[in-house]
Order: sequence, then C-alpha cells, then structure tokens
Amino acid sequence: MARTENDTWDLASSVGATATMVAAARALASKAPEPLITDPFAEPLVRAVGIEFFTKMVDGEIPLAESDDPQFIASRVIDVLAVRTKFFDEFFLDAAAAGIRQAVIVASGLDSRAYRLPWPAGTVVFEIDQQTVVDFKTATMSALGAAPRAEHRPVAVDLREDWPTVLRTNGFDETRPTAWSAEGLLAYLPPEAQDRLFDEITALSAKGSRVATEYHPEGAAAIAERSRVMAQQWKDRGFDLDLAALMYQGERNAASEYLAGHGWRVSTQTRKQLFAAYGRRMPADDGSSALRKTVAVTAIRD
Repeated sequence: MARTENDTWDLASSVGATATMVAAARALASKAPEPLITDPFAEPLVRAVGIEFFTKMVDGEIPLAESDDPQFIASRVIDVLAVRTKFFDEFFLDAAAAGIRQAVIVASGLDSRAYRLPWPAGTVVFEIDQQTVVDFKTATMSALGAAPRAEHRPVAVDLREDWPTVLRTNGFDETRPTAWSAEGLLAYLPPEAQDRLFDEITALSAKGSRVATEYHPEGAAAIAERSRVMAQQWKDRGFDLDLAALMYQGERNAASEYLAGHGWRVSTQTRKQLFAAYGRRMPADDGSSALRKTVAVTAIRD
C-alpha cells in the first residue's frame, strides 16, 4: 500500500514492519559465530510482534542463502544490518565517552539501545516514534523484565507533527550537547521532510552535539527498485509488504552535504569502509556494488 499524508502503522504493518525486519536481522546477527553485535532483546521483541515470516526466520526455518539477486541474499542483508547496528552503537558510545549525557533516537522502532548499551550515569535517552510503536515496545520490554540502563524517556509523536515541542515537554534540554541518531530513516521521508528533520535537529543542538545517519547516493528510487526482490521473497513465503511503496521518491540532498552547509563538521564512511573497519569483508561481486555505496555520516556541531 502506497504512503499517504497521514498514514499510521504498528510494528506488523507498513513502515513499522521494516523495524521488525531489522530486529529479526539483529537477532540472527547476535546468534552468528563471533558476532559483531549482541542484542538480547531483538528476538523476544520480534516474537512479541508476531509476524510469522520473521518468527520463522529467527527460528531458522527460512533459508538465508537463497536468492536470484545477490544483493538480497538474506544472510548478506543480515551482515549489512549488523555492520549498520555496530556503527550506531559506537556512535553513541563515542559520544558518551566525550561527555555527552543526552541522546535522542529518532524513529526508534524496536531499537533496544536504551536497555543494552552501557550508558554512563546521568544519561537521558529519548526515543521518538508513533504512539502505537512506543506503547508496544515499552509494554513488551516491561513484560520481559528489562530495565533501561539510562534514564529512559519514550516520546510518542509523529515526525510530521511538532515533535520538537513534544520533546521539550518530555524534558529535553536544548542547552546541553546531544547525540542524535536517524538510522534507516531517510528513504521513508519525503525529500523536503528530510531537510526539515535536519533543520529541526540543528535548531535543537547545542555546541558539541553530534548526529549520525546514513544515506544512499543513488537515492530512494534505486533502493526501491532493488528492494523488489526482497519483497517478492517475502510474498512467496506468505508475507506481503511492498517495500518500494513505503519509500518516497524524488531528488534529495545528500545528508552529509546538507549538514555541512548548516554548521556541522562532517565525516563519512562508505559501507565497504565500515565492513573493513570492523574486520569484515564485504563481497566484491557486481551484485553487491550498490550495497557498498551507502554512506554513513557522523557530524559534530561546532
């Protein structure tokens, strides 16, 4: 189903289901030999959502190395998402080591960092997402007996609304440096909304704040085209979700250039460089060329 101006979702539908997909990938990556990441909450969260396809994947009942398209062999996608998770984990840990004690996870989905990262004492972690998503995850983590490792403040608001005001109402202090993440998000925003998000983050960011995100130089159209294979694989196994229809098309600013033009000191790494930094080898075949081009961005507000 195509996106609409005021569409909503839970974690079993539309954009919310992609958060469950990523959690399933984290669960499987955590089970790998010599895992790059460890997320003990990913699997129980996936089970709580209850999408049979992803539950079977986590249980090993769906082959992970079958695909007509090397970009979307499931095991390869899991490796990519493990590296992405590691990048954002290290971003927050580095920010904490630099003395930042306020973090905001934008479009948090089933992110469990508030519960699994070793946050320093006095850290406040805000998570922004739609009401249904926030309520589900908060209730599920409570039922699991999981306790946040920082002061945890879920913020139930749609990014299309006045989320900065709601964030402030929940105790956000814009005079303090903040670590912001926008992980796996930009393609699901219209181009103008992407710019507006970074404008709003910039306006809320004191000197010394940091932001991490990622973008695809080829744009959402190319991502959507490649995702058709994954969507067909899902449909063949009974789960029908058109990933391409969830992404917004149109030319958009490169996140690194936009942030640099708004007062941020920016550094970038390609996904291939991240794989190498974490001691992993990214496949060199032609089918993986697009996956290698994704750019991870870290920026500091001077």
